[in-house]
Amino acid sequence: MSNSYSLANCSKQRVSYFYDHDVGNFNYGPGHYMKPKRMHMVHNMVVNYGLYKKLDIVKPDRTTAFQMTRFHSDEYINFLQNVTPDNLELLAMQHGSLEQGIARFNVGEDCPVFEGLFEFCSISAGGTIGAANKLLNGEADIAVNWSGGLHHAKKTEASGFCYVNDIVLGILELLRYHQRVLYVDIDVHHGDGVEEAFYTTDRVMTCSFHKFGEFFPGTGDIKDTGLGKGKKYAVNVPLRDGIDDDTYKNVFQPIIQHIMNWYRPGAIVLQCGGDSLAGDRLGCFNLSMRGHAACVEFIKSFNVPMIMVGGGGYTIRNVARTWTFETGLAVGEDLTQEELPYNNYFEYYGPEYKLEVPSNNMANHNTRDYLDRIIAKIIDNLREMPFAPSVGMQEVPRDFNADDFNDGEDSEMEDADARQTRLITNTHFYLLRTP
Repeated sequence: MSNSYSLANCSKQRVSYFYDHDVGNFNYGPGHYMKPKRMHMVHNMVVNYGLYKKLDIVKPDRTTAFQMTRFHSDEYINFLQNVTPDNLELLAMQHGSLEQGIARFNVGEDCPVFEGLFEFCSISAGGTIGAANKLLNGEADIAVNWSGGLHHAKKTEASGFCYVNDIVLGILELLRYHQRVLYVDIDVHHGDGVEEAFYTTDRVMTCSFHKFGEFFPGTGDIKDTGLGKGKKYAVNVPLRDGIDDDTYKNVFQPIIQHIMNWYRPGAIVLQCGGDSLAGDRLGCFNLSMRGHAACVEFIKSFNVPMIMVGGGGYTIRNVARTWTFETGLAVGEDLTQEELPYNNYFEYYGPEYKLEVPSNNMANHNTRDYLDRIIAKIIDNLREMPFAPSVGMQEVPRDFNADDFNDGEDSEMEDADARQTRLITNTHFYLLRTP
């Protein structure tokens, strides 16, 4: 399929890779599916394959609480900033009872309060915001932050192992200079937090390919297409168990091609959740590593500035394999031509000791008729959109500086926090409005 929107593929794309070693040291708790250690595993392979020689490796700045409130509520971020396993009960009781406090911010079994929680969030979000700025400053064509992609986090609460929505914060950064941003999500779970954040604007199109029906988070029906100015700008592709490489490609490529031709985004954020891979502990799809990576290749082929972030993925040896391979694709390397290099986690990849993640023999419940109807319905919806919606002439919001990220503690003005909150709320509204 030709990419009519793209120019001829540029020979060399500059790739920035965001990594902070500390992010892999955090622990959600014994028995929890989310394992931040997978970031160490990916980075170790990136280094041992020699990919670091072709990457601009960046240690991200930690995101401040103030930056987080560009999307999240002050009350919620204040809670994340102050809560620890030791004081959770005390902080929760301020909202009536332990149960009410925990329910208010949705912390608990799925989203536990663990040691260093806020620091973990600040690293994850810092990488995606930093990635956006690399693109905006013209210093990279692709920016990668595997510690990001936490797409379930909501404005006022945690959800689905996610606390701070780094993707929304990164997109808000991109919107300061781009009229239109496309968000694509290939995690097995619906990208509900990102969709919800931009549901009423045409400045961001969200497109999520996910399992739908009796599956977390329960949202993402094909009928959910946005509201108000955002009507038709939320695209949901509900899939069934067992989808394989060829079937996924036959859905993914025509829908993305049509979006690119019609919407013409200035930048793309691609969430590469690894739980859509075959054999994932929480997933139910049957994608091989190459089938998953084919989505990255297809998006990359349009030569639009792109951020790649992580997300789900709970069979961590396969997540590490796939994100390493996709980092290679970003710099133009096909790593399957090489032997798996010895690395600090080599024993995790036995008994095969290969980079490959194969599909298995699970049944594919996505019939040709079902998928044809989905594709036709989505393309019909997209045809009702105006071609490349424009944003009227307006002043570009100024860059934030270090003083803007002061949380108000050093200010002698008693209303510093209130003024900063108004500034960030107004900026969020300003970025999303269209004339």
